[in-house]
Amino acid sequence: MDRVTLGLIAFPILFSVLAIRVPIGLAMLIVGCSGTALIAGWLPIMSLAKTSAWHLFSNYSLSVIPLFLLMGNFATKAGMSEALFKFTGACLGHRKGGVAMAAVGACAGFGAICGSSLATAATMGKVAIPELRRLGYSDSLSTGALAAGGTLGILIPPSVILIIYAILTEQNIAKMFLAAFIPGIIAALGYILAIALFVRYVPNSGPASPKIPWGKRLKLFLEIWHIITIFTVMLSGIYLGWFTPTEGAAIGAAGTGIVAAFQKNFNLAALIEVIKSTAVTSAMIFLVLLGAEFFNSFMALTQLPNELANFVIDNNFSPYVVVACILVLYLMLGCLMDSLAMILLTIPVFFPLIMTMDFGMPQEETAIWFGILTLIVVEVGLITPPVGLNVFIINKMAGDVKIGDTFKGVLPFLASDLVRVVLLFSFPAITLFLIR
Repeated sequence: MDRVTLGLIAFPILFSVLAIRVPIGLAMLIVGCSGTALIAGWLPIMSLAKTSAWHLFSNYSLSVIPLFLLMGNFATKAGMSEALFKFTGACLGHRKGGVAMAAVGACAGFGAICGSSLATAATMGKVAIPELRRLGYSDSLSTGALAAGGTLGILIPPSVILIIYAILTEQNIAKMFLAAFIPGIIAALGYILAIALFVRYVPNSGPASPKIPWGKRLKLFLEIWHIITIFTVMLSGIYLGWFTPTEGAAIGAAGTGIVAAFQKNFNLAALIEVIKSTAVTSAMIFLVLLGAEFFNSFMALTQLPNELANFVIDNNFSPYVVVACILVLYLMLGCLMDSLAMILLTIPVFFPLIMTMDFGMPQEETAIWFGILTLIVVEVGLITPPVGLNVFIINKMAGDVKIGDTFKGVLPFLASDLVRVVLLFSFPAITLFLIR
């Protein structure tokens, strides 16, 4: 069997291993080592095992991941999600569908602190679902809005997946954050518009609440000013070059830790839980990264990325057609895999191909534009039937809501996402505006 064929059949084998519930990091490690052994024997694997873990985990840029995870865990324990939801609800709740819009806005704000879509969905679900039900919102709208709103955590900076993409492709993390900012705002506004249209055509799905006086709104704002301050200082410092992303993450973690320490319900047990959760999640991500290192080394030996690039060049395919095909593939993979697995499996194959093409802009801008598009489509996969992870998380938290109703509720948000993908695909300048 030639190397390219071996590389091609490695993917269905990997998916089969994942189907029997082997963890993604271990699955990539097994397939990568087995494939390398078939091509070059076991000696290169021993050499890779000796050096890769050290070189990978001693990468200074990776230290930003546990710091952002720590910040998100502190934010959860400090009750920041509840404070954000109450404030946005006070501002928007008097409109039809306003509390659902507030939930999306709170997801955007909490996602900016947390950086994880699944954590954003789970945390906001605990806070918002009881309130939406109390106010008489339909099951479809309430669960659909929260499932979609949770996906904002993957795009609005800081984002763990965004950081991993930057590290894999050797891009500047600060520039990736900056490029994600406008698409993230467009996403939040698109979801709010989707809710407005939903309640317009299904009038009883999102009743209006009594208008909250300005005095109470100001009081609620005073409960979230520290969140805005932390976010502003952290990202402004990164963008203006005052400190690196890792230093910014440390400042954010320290800030949220101080805020959490002053909360009445935060004690030693909560601190231990925060540290333990951060350590467990970091270890999981690092194991996946190590498995990806072995799998990517195997892919390099098969020459599959090079052969794919040569095939595209020889057939003179349009660069934009190639990107469109990749994005469609991501939509299909999103029905089967989580976002981290998709990024780690596919970027080493697709990224070298994209870098060989001429999109009429510098390679750095091409890499950033492609990365943002990729992350958006990966984000869409979190709410795409039949295996949208955010949908299942919110549905389980809601308890007695049919899964079909939740998937029905995310359809308007999926339509909004597809419009956004087409817009950013057709006009790269939108993504690159702040960088330029």
